Amino acid sequence: MPPLLQRYDGRDLGSKPHISLLGSNKVGNFVVTIPLLTALKRRYPGAVIDFWGSELTADFERALPQLAWRCSWDRADADLFQQLATAAAERLTAAGPIDLLINCDGFNPLTQVLASWLRPQWVAGAALRANGRQAVPWGDHPFQKFLNDPDWDSPAFVERYGGLFPSNYIAELLCRLAYLEETVAAIELPSVEPPFAVPDLLIHATTTRAAKLWPLAHWQALLAWCEAQALSVGLVGSAPALQREQYNAGDLETELLASSSLIDLRGQTSLIQLAGACKAARAVVSVDAGPLHIAAAMGTPTLAIVGNDAAGVGASPIRLWMPRSSNASRTVSPHSCAGCAELRFRNDGCVKEGHGCMATVQPEQVIDWLRPLLAAD
Repeated sequence: MPPLLQRYDGRDLGSKPHISLLGSNKVGNFVVTIPLLTALKRRYPGAVIDFWGSELTADFERALPQLAWRCSWDRADADLFQQLATAAAERLTAAGPIDLLINCDGFNPLTQVLASWLRPQWVAGAALRANGRQAVPWGDHPFQKFLNDPDWDSPAFVERYGGLFPSNYIAELLCRLAYLEETVAAIELPSVEPPFAVPDLLIHATTTRAAKLWPLAHWQALLAWCEAQALSVGLVGSAPALQREQYNAGDLETELLASSSLIDLRGQTSLIQLAGACKAARAVVSVDAGPLHIAAAMGTPTLAIVGNDAAGVGASPIRLWMPRSSNASRTVSPHSCAGCAELRFRNDGCVKEGHGCMATVQPEQVIDWLRPLLAAD
């Protein structure tokens, strides 16, 4: 038997492997791991699949039929590490050693440590060696070494690997970690009905990077048009205090609520209930943030307001993250700016004066997208 914590090389894992995934505590990151879970279960129907995920997406994780067990690695308890150690010991006793661990949040130092602690036979994604002193080497195969590639979003990324990656889409890249050659279109999420009547249109206006925000005046113009069409519109997101603290909300949402008949639904659902709300809505319009991925997975017509030109250059890494389902569309900015891409999208605010990429996405573009949907209803 080879030593523990070896870089996975695509070998067969047998009929009933024990597989463990380390997930993220960001909504969009969680959603794009679902094709990997589905592909693993298809490849290994008898697999026992564990998921070390987040309190944020715990309801989703508990409802996924692919999972045999799940645990949160991001709990806020003071004794988090003791709880993780206890959970790991109990799980390894119950299910046996881990044959393959896939770290889907490999740039997170905590998951790299957790990957080492769990002592899998094979590891895909970032992990520390058993001695905790060095990283497990990336390996030479494209499905291994792309992890060390600094630029996943550019067209050149696909060209560099000679057709082994059909696109830059992060859901497909995660599948390649496990040597699963999936082409991902739609993603299916579980859902629960929300505790309120769902408006015609749901919007989400905030994001963790200020560079991806759409101007207040543009939102106001869109809401004025919706009101003229007698369309009810609901604002979704986290509770207001959390929105201001973590999602660059500022006064944007407060002013939208004060200047329109917008219905405030922030903080009124769990994420799995938000999925149910998106499923029941006639359409969803969102900036580049977690609710965009949830809405797209529900099959509801979904528009991403992004500041990217026709070639995909702009404020968001859309080649990497834009949902691929047929119900998901995006705006096209007439302004081209590679400022965010040059910084690998690590900047918070806009790096150019005037925020032209988002400011030039006019409300009429969103309205033109909505019109045929409403006419069809």
